[in-house]
Amino acid sequence: MNSTYLFPFILFVLIFLASIASIELGLAAAIIEIALGVIAGSFFHLQPTAWMTFLASFGSAYLTFLAGTEIDVPLMKKNWVEAVLIGGFSFFAPLIICFLFAYYGFHWTFAASKIAGIALSTTSVAVVYSVLVETGLSVTNLGKRIMAATFVTDILTVIALTFSFFNFNTFTIFFIIFSLLAIFFMPKAYKVLIGRYNGKVVQPDIKFLFLVLFLIEWLGDAGKNQPGLPIFVLGLAMSGILAKNPEVMKRMRTVSFAAITPFFFLKGGMNVDLNAVWAGMTAMLLFLGLKLVSKFAAVFPLARKYHEKHGMFTTLLMSTGLTFGTITSLYGLSIGAITKAQFSILITVVILSAIIPTAIALRFFKPLTKELKEVADAEGEEG
Repeated sequence: MNSTYLFPFILFVLIFLASIASIELGLAAAIIEIALGVIAGSFFHLQPTAWMTFLASFGSAYLTFLAGTEIDVPLMKKNWVEAVLIGGFSFFAPLIICFLFAYYGFHWTFAASKIAGIALSTTSVAVVYSVLVETGLSVTNLGKRIMAATFVTDILTVIALTFSFFNFNTFTIFFIIFSLLAIFFMPKAYKVLIGRYNGKVVQPDIKFLFLVLFLIEWLGDAGKNQPGLPIFVLGLAMSGILAKNPEVMKRMRTVSFAAITPFFFLKGGMNVDLNAVWAGMTAMLLFLGLKLVSKFAAVFPLARKYHEKHGMFTTLLMSTGLTFGTITSLYGLSIGAITKAQFSILITVVILSAIIPTAIALRFFKPLTKELKEVADAEGEEG
C-alpha cells in the first residue's frame, strides 16, 4: 500500500471505530477518539503530520465557535445571577487550587501551573449537553440553566487562557480589528446568506464561516495569541440567528463531529506519553481529586440553593471536563508552556473528569421521567 495513503487510512478507520464505540458504550466520541489516539501514538508510534496538525487546530477553533452558539441568551439573561454564581465558582475554585498545587506542590513553572489551573477549571459543554439531551432535561428550564452556568465557566476559561498568554505586536492589532468586525457584522451577513442559499448542497454559508474562523485563527497565530475568546464570542453573537435556523445548526454539528473535530482529539491522544502517565500517577490522581473536590465544595451549596433536589446532579455535571481542557492542554504544549509529560498527566485527568462524574450522575442522580414533568410544570418549558 502506498505510504502516502496509509496514515490517512488509519485515521479514518479510527474515526469510524470511535463513532461506533461512542454510541455502543454511551460515551462522548471525543473520549474514544483521544483513547484511540493514545493507542495509535504509544503502541504504533504514529505522530501527527503537518496536514493533521492544521485540521486539528481548525477543529479546536470550530469547537470553540460551536460552544458559543449553544448559549440560550434570553434564558441566561433571565437567570444571570444564578449562572454567574454557579459558573463562576465552578471556574475559580479549581483554577486557584490546581494552580497553587502545581506551582508549590510539584514545582512546575509558572506558565505550566497556569495551564494546569485553566485546563482543570473547565466544565465540558459537550458532555453536559449530551447528558441533558439523554435525560430529556435539555428542553426544560433546569437543563438550560445548567447549560448557562456551564457557559459562564467556559467563557471564563477562554478569557483566562487568552489573557494569561497575551502578546502584543503588529499582527495583534489586525487580529483585534478583524475579530471585532467579524463579531459585529457576521450575524447580519449570515442572515443574508441563509436567506439566499439555505438548503443548497454546496453550503456557501458554512464555507463563509470557515473562511472567517480561519482568518481569526491565522491572525491570532501570527500575533502569537490564542484566538479562543473572539471565536467563542462570535459563536455567542450568532446564537440567535442559528436558534431560528435549527437545520443550519444541525448541519454545522454534522460537519464538525463527522469530518473536522475528530482530528483534534486524535492528535491530543497521539501526544500522550503513557510512560509519563505511569511515572506521574501520583500527580495525576491528586490533580483529579483536587478538581473534583474543589468543584464539589464550590458548586454544591449554590446548586442546592437554586436547583434544590437536583443540586447533586448539577454539581456532578459542572465537575466534568473535556473540550476546553483538551484545547488548553494542547495549546500549552504547542507554545512550550508544558512538557509532553505534563501534557500527558493533564489530558488523562481531563478524560477521567469527563467519565467519572458523568457515570455517577447518570447512575445515582438521574432525574426520573415523572420528576422531569414536575420540573417542566414548575418552571415552564422553553421552546
